[in-house]
Amino acid sequence: MKKSYSESYKEAGVDITAGYRAVELMKAHVARTNPAGENAIGGFGGLFRPDLRGMKEPVLVSGTDGVGTKLRIAQRMDRHDTIGIDCVAMCVNDVLCCGAKPLFFLDYIACGKNVPEKIAAIVGGVAEGCVRAGCALIGGETAEHPGVMAEDDYDIAGFTVGIVDRGSLIDNTSMKEGDVMLALPSTGVHSNGFSLVRKVFDIEHRDLDEPVKELGGSSLGETLLTPTAIYVKPMLSLFEKVKVKGVSHITGGGFYENIPRSLPEGLGVGIRLADVRTLPVFPLIQREGNISEHDMYNTFNMGVGMTAVVAKEDEERAISVLKESGVEAYRLGTIERGEGVSLL
Repeated sequence: MKKSYSESYKEAGVDITAGYRAVELMKAHVARTNPAGENAIGGFGGLFRPDLRGMKEPVLVSGTDGVGTKLRIAQRMDRHDTIGIDCVAMCVNDVLCCGAKPLFFLDYIACGKNVPEKIAAIVGGVAEGCVRAGCALIGGETAEHPGVMAEDDYDIAGFTVGIVDRGSLIDNTSMKEGDVMLALPSTGVHSNGFSLVRKVFDIEHRDLDEPVKELGGSSLGETLLTPTAIYVKPMLSLFEKVKVKGVSHITGGGFYENIPRSLPEGLGVGIRLADVRTLPVFPLIQREGNISEHDMYNTFNMGVGMTAVVAKEDEERAISVLKESGVEAYRLGTIERGEGVSLL
């Protein structure tokens, strides 16, 4: 390793030895996601051995996403150990909507300067997200971009692959009028709408560590950095025990864009605003930003991170199954004739 050093490259802004150091610091985090040691990071590619036992026609489902400008909150607070959880969540929650179990995950981190301890903290968050999702972190890439990004800047994106038996794919063909839509609560703003959040709170000039009364004494920064919920294990349990007819991950576009993606043509959902269990951060955003109710529900999750549609007769069982997994789900609305979302 001592021979792999370039003074010229370092003068140009890239320290390859820092990259080696970052990789060494990551190894313990990566190992947490793969306790059995069956999968590994190869020389140039991540290796994964899938277990196809019991599957008649396995289908791979892939997803990729990032964290968006929520990164700026982490950078301003100099706290980098949770943002990786968000990156994993945004990917695995998406493939979950097809009924797929996430198998493995890879990340890509671009930075102005590779500070090994910072990169390791970010990857530590990725590993924690993978543990929560039950998938293996099998590879990734860290790239220094001097002259393109400021030294303290970084961005992260992720990619996941899941698997589901074709006969267990979730579609909306059996959905009908009278079915029930359940809400799985979010942990906060999750990882979308942060360009608006940053504008509303003037993030660049605000004290993010100051306690906020409306947030129960928590600081604004702490509240905004709360990681995106990962619904994989509760939802996989639900899939095993109850027929689920449709799933939506509530991200950018809020209720109006995401919920209709799980509904068939000719059916919509009626949701009473009084039934939405909105978290305190959302009224705070709305008041400080003077944002309309429509725009709030068209931008944020408003306290609902995921929805699932089940038959009315399966409602109580579904809520019970999710509660056993630590998720306090509740009825959000009812499937009805029409199109899209009706907020009543």
